[in-house]
Amino acid sequence: MSETGLVTDNEAQNELIEAAIAEISHIATLPEVTMKIIQLVEDPDSTAQDLNKVISNDPALGARILKVVNSAFYGLPGQIGSINRAIVLLGLNAVKNIAIAASLAKLFRGGKICNSFDAHDLWNQAIASATATRLLGEKIGLGLPDEAFLAGLIHDIGMMVEIQAKRPKFVEVMQKLEENPDGKLREYEEAVIGADHEQFGAALCRTWKFPQSFAYVTGFHHHPWDLPEKHRTLASLVHVADIIVANLGIGFTRGVEHKEIMPSLLEELKLSMEQVEEISTKVPEAMEEASTIFSLG
Repeated sequence: MSETGLVTDNEAQNELIEAAIAEISHIATLPEVTMKIIQLVEDPDSTAQDLNKVISNDPALGARILKVVNSAFYGLPGQIGSINRAIVLLGLNAVKNIAIAASLAKLFRGGKICNSFDAHDLWNQAIASATATRLLGEKIGLGLPDEAFLAGLIHDIGMMVEIQAKRPKFVEVMQKLEENPDGKLREYEEAVIGADHEQFGAALCRTWKFPQSFAYVTGFHHHPWDLPEKHRTLASLVHVADIIVANLGIGFTRGVEHKEIMPSLLEELKLSMEQVEEISTKVPEAMEEASTIFSLG
């Protein structure tokens, strides 16, 4: 696998991943307006006015963005009444990340897929991981709270690709997990589907033209130490957040392979176990706030 987590050395596996991504492109994808926002923000010639114009065409999305901006999530002084003001205060990139986060909930509306899996549980786990990643990012002075939050929110998005494009095989994977309490999700995905959710997630990030940092997160959140050091921080934070959430028992937790955080990883992030424990206590309440903003409704 390359360091992007997007390509494997196995040609048949690459074809399988590409076919699955093509399959979901007409089943479940980001709304057109969100795709336009991504393209716009990636264009160096774009202005805040251009972004404002696109968001204005989708009043519901505009309302959700303002809801986020005015929440405790950002802690900005006073009420922000316009998208334009939000863009000025937060910047184009932050507003783009909020728009993506606000659009993602619709992909998790699948409900109960089989006895041992409900898409709502995956969404709850995603929201909790997003919350924990943001809190961890704040603790280490990362800045970019919206990017940290979105990274946590999308880290398991590859599972939604499997649900949409390979549902019978995904159900088989879940049954194997249910039968084997010590079994590992990625191993069963590889055996049954032919690729794992990290590979599907990283490929989806490429298709949706997400920044490379999100491909690293989706492709390496179970083993961030395999990334080059300069690309490791966000994926490492998500890895730690994932373990925090699994230990709290929030949502779908069977994807997590380690219940303990590697001391070397904490050292690299300049985090102590005490700080991790302190953040763990804050996650449930902070998650409640985030669930209200990014609801499945």
